[in-house]
Amino acid sequence: MYLPNEMFFTRGVGHHRDKLTSFELALRDAGIAQFNIVRVSSIFPPYCKVIEKEKGLSKLKPGQIVHAVLSDISTNECGRKIASSVGVAIPQDKSLYGYLSEYHEYGMEQAEAGDYAEDIAAYMLATIIEGSQDDIDWDSKKEIWKMNDRIVQTQNISIATRGKANGYWSTALSGAILIG
Repeated sequence: MYLPNEMFFTRGVGHHRDKLTSFELALRDAGIAQFNIVRVSSIFPPYCKVIEKEKGLSKLKPGQIVHAVLSDISTNECGRKIASSVGVAIPQDKSLYGYLSEYHEYGMEQAEAGDYAEDIAAYMLATIIEGSQDDIDWDSKKEIWKMNDRIVQTQNISIATRGKANGYWSTALSGAILIG
């Protein structure tokens, strides 16, 4: 059984006249182009730790199959703003699983996309912990979510960019890379 015990966040931007190449350049900018990436859905495993990108990359080898939650968006419209984000909601009780969320949108600022991705992840977790969203609350002073007195940590990785001129493609990519 494969169960990731560590995860790191990464992000990147790529610009090129070809859409696929702009995606590849975003992967390179994020530092993950050398891996065979398998996209997975949005569960943050129990007992998983969020580690620094450099530490995570040092544990991987080129060509390795790597599981990731990725969010990406592309445009070839000059000046069009794009944003990509992955958010996570982690319960205080580490024996429980949390949620990762992918979010990407046109015309959005980086911070706004990040906040939204965190909200999505917290909402998904709340519906599992509480069964509804009625008992969740953001404590802005402590910067934590509370779900019936259960504290939930949230964070995100986000990036935004604008489309380039001359029909070039621009790609914004955010990811959570899972390591087993």
